[in-house]
Amino acid sequence: MEEFHKVRRLPPYVFEQVNRLKASARSRGADIIDLGMGNPDLPTPPAIVEKLCEVVRDPRTHRYSSSRGIPGLRRAQANYYARRFGVKLNPETQVVATLGSKEGFANMAQAITAPGDVIVCPNPTYPIHAFGFIMSGGVIRSIQAEPDEGFIQALERAVKHSIPKPLAMILNYPSNPTAHIAPLDFYKDVVAFAKKHDIIILSDLAYAEIYFDGPPPPSVLQVPGAMDVTVEFTSMSKTFSMPGWRMGFAVGNERLVAALTRVKSYLDYGAFTPIQVAATAALNGDGSDIAEVRAVYHKRRDVMVDAFGRAGWDIPAPAASMFAWAPIPEAFRHLGSLEFSKLLIEHADVAVAPGVGFGEHGDDYVRVALVENEHRIRQAARNIKRFLSTAAKQPNNVVPLAARR
Repeated sequence: MEEFHKVRRLPPYVFEQVNRLKASARSRGADIIDLGMGNPDLPTPPAIVEKLCEVVRDPRTHRYSSSRGIPGLRRAQANYYARRFGVKLNPETQVVATLGSKEGFANMAQAITAPGDVIVCPNPTYPIHAFGFIMSGGVIRSIQAEPDEGFIQALERAVKHSIPKPLAMILNYPSNPTAHIAPLDFYKDVVAFAKKHDIIILSDLAYAEIYFDGPPPPSVLQVPGAMDVTVEFTSMSKTFSMPGWRMGFAVGNERLVAALTRVKSYLDYGAFTPIQVAATAALNGDGSDIAEVRAVYHKRRDVMVDAFGRAGWDIPAPAASMFAWAPIPEAFRHLGSLEFSKLLIEHADVAVAPGVGFGEHGDDYVRVALVENEHRIRQAARNIKRFLSTAAKQPNNVVPLAARR
């Protein structure tokens, strides 16, 4: 049977190949250290869990909830932006709750995209940034991911050479997967460009609170006038170790938030009310939970950079996010990120995410997630050290799977 139109527009899911190999290895009894998926292993803070349990005992909360988020939750998010970024938001018109930032991006794409609309998107980037729009009939124009003058020059080329003119651009800093951080001056240049050319800015700020070096990452909405053209997406998944709770937000321009809210009203009834109440309590907290999560990832980052470096794989220390963007060792770079990721599973019992899954310009890298404890990270480094040593001494014993077929 022929594939459906939207399914045909999607390439094979690269990560699924790694997942199958990982599952197969585990079925044989292998102890796979999974540094692939950005799936936080830290427990949700107890006070948040306790609030959920308290509210869920009230049967009145078991009914349909509010698609755009209960009022207290939207007020809590607005207050968070005021404290953290000095940005004033109207919780009635400029804040909508989403089922995680991924759902928010996908439904925003549904809300604003007409067939053939051009979206400017970094490459590499988190897959939903591009494929949410592809599934909605849009066309992706890729530009570099680094937030520097080259980014602005790429925007200028996109406006000059795209027909029709780009509808929107994607920003993602701190970046998944590259961990780049954008300074406020960069955002000022981007906002000026977007307003000059009437381009929507969609900013993914999911990793705003996971930073290690330098000042806290800013929000593009801190730029005067940014509210005229911008919606920003955040998530509680990483900040509060709540990935399975599926709670996020879109905030910013009233017209864009209204469009997303309207689309969502046809698609969902919002998160379970006890989850929304617990999320409200988390946002209204004193920030200690966030600081503890940040400290854990900071220590894991330092352990990973040190242990992997001692193993013979030098990885730049990410300044933010829960990922390291690791160049493939030179001896294996010709294989590409997918085959190298397969080798790590087979010969080192370590799973990472192939960079090509985030765009073709990521194929010289793999993404390493800080989602195992320090002991397991050091164990992964020991496994990798043995693998690299074997590959150097007996290269014929380390053969990519594709070469065996």
